[in-house]
Amino acid sequence: MPVLSLDQLQWRNRFAQLPDTFYTRLAPKPLRSPRLVHASGYVAQWLGLDPAAFATPAFVEALAGNRPIPGSDPLAAVYSGHQFGVWAGQLGDGRALLLGEVDGPGGRFELQLKGSGLTPYSRMGDGRAVLRSSIREHLASIAMHGLGIPTTHSLALIAAEDPVRRETLETAAIVTRVAPSFIRFGSFQHWAARGDQDSLRLLLEHVIEHHYPECREPTLEATVERLLREVVARTARLMAQWQAVGFMHGVMNTDNMSILGLTLDYGPYGFMDGFDANHICNHTDTAGRYAWNVQPAVAHWNLYRLAEALRPLLADEQPLRRALDTFEAVFLQAFQDLLAAKLGLGRWQATDQELIDGWWQLLHTQRADFTLAFRRLAWADQTPGPGEPGTDVHEAAGGNAGHWLDLFYDTQSAGEWLQRYRQRLTQDARPAEQRRAAMLAANPLYVLRNHMAETAIRASQAGDDREVRRLAEVLSRPFEARPDAAGDAALPPDWARTLAVSCSS
Repeated sequence: MPVLSLDQLQWRNRFAQLPDTFYTRLAPKPLRSPRLVHASGYVAQWLGLDPAAFATPAFVEALAGNRPIPGSDPLAAVYSGHQFGVWAGQLGDGRALLLGEVDGPGGRFELQLKGSGLTPYSRMGDGRAVLRSSIREHLASIAMHGLGIPTTHSLALIAAEDPVRRETLETAAIVTRVAPSFIRFGSFQHWAARGDQDSLRLLLEHVIEHHYPECREPTLEATVERLLREVVARTARLMAQWQAVGFMHGVMNTDNMSILGLTLDYGPYGFMDGFDANHICNHTDTAGRYAWNVQPAVAHWNLYRLAEALRPLLADEQPLRRALDTFEAVFLQAFQDLLAAKLGLGRWQATDQELIDGWWQLLHTQRADFTLAFRRLAWADQTPGPGEPGTDVHEAAGGNAGHWLDLFYDTQSAGEWLQRYRQRLTQDARPAEQRRAAMLAANPLYVLRNHMAETAIRASQAGDDREVRRLAEVLSRPFEARPDAAGDAALPPDWARTLAVSCSS
């Protein structure tokens, strides 16, 4: 039966069983006058926690760091990594504390308070998170889960009155992050950089035993190769999923890459509005290292850094190279499968690449809206070409109706591509309604655009959390048109163009 108190959950902390050189134990720093902005019912159910607990003061006090949770064992983990391609040395949980693990109906999950105060790894930071960035992380976790993309989750978002200095004076917040593990590529890099093979092997054993038991082989070499192959595959598939929904992480440093292939550390992320293959969502990223079109290549580069960290454990580097060489094939297959589903092509054909290349060129040249261009294409059989009579009829249950061609300023070029696409659809034996249903299940109507997050942030900063809660509900089911969410399916307003997110986001 679900329980009504965090104290009643079955807590443990297997990461804390590693030597204390892996972490520092410390308590979270309390917040002043905390309030619950929103909590995720589905995450609570995974943990075996009754969502009715959200209404209790004890729930808020515990996740604000104001009251110890019996059974938890708070600690900040150390790791290192490359940031923007440059070795940054020792990093670590500078504003997060791992409370421990909970075994629940949904599996075994670690809970982490992000924004809980200074740690030995805070460097020049203050150990706090602000409400602005915390809303973005909380909503992004819900949105990515709704899209079916592997991600860390957020149980709760707590706001407080404590002042925090960023570019301006803001207020503090804490996100309770949830994931099977928060171990990163940089966790391995840390020990390799120090030449500490004993600790490196201990971390490897921990990951194999608790997260990849299927990768254990008779020899260390075979075990490491199989583990790296699995991490490569998960990361490659994750990149395909990011690309397919127009998601940009913004800060793909090696310390932000999950060993489990999860989307980790939501900072200056963004979902594409008007498509630009070279789009940079992070205002801090002036060189465009983490632009949309280079994310798969960066992921592969990061995997090479992980392989370098594992290299001291092996007599020969060839097993690592074999594992790394599988990335491209896995990514391309996953991306092709996703694009075939999004475009309603049925089974991928070799000749489809030319059609896809034309699609990306069309979107890029005309800066057509990424999400709506895919979504409205489900009615391609009803969409009139330039000068043709007829109207589109779609999103009858709500959402934003309109012609597919309305998304393009050069309707002649768009119409020419549409004719080639329609011809390709004649090779799909499925009835039009069946194809359309499959495309609508593959193409979201709602994604977390920056202006949507900004609207919720401004309201919450003024003390009104209703927009955060409303968006959480809409984004949890992004493929279902809702009569009450037509604005969320519309083109972004003009003022959205002035929004910028950076590493402080």
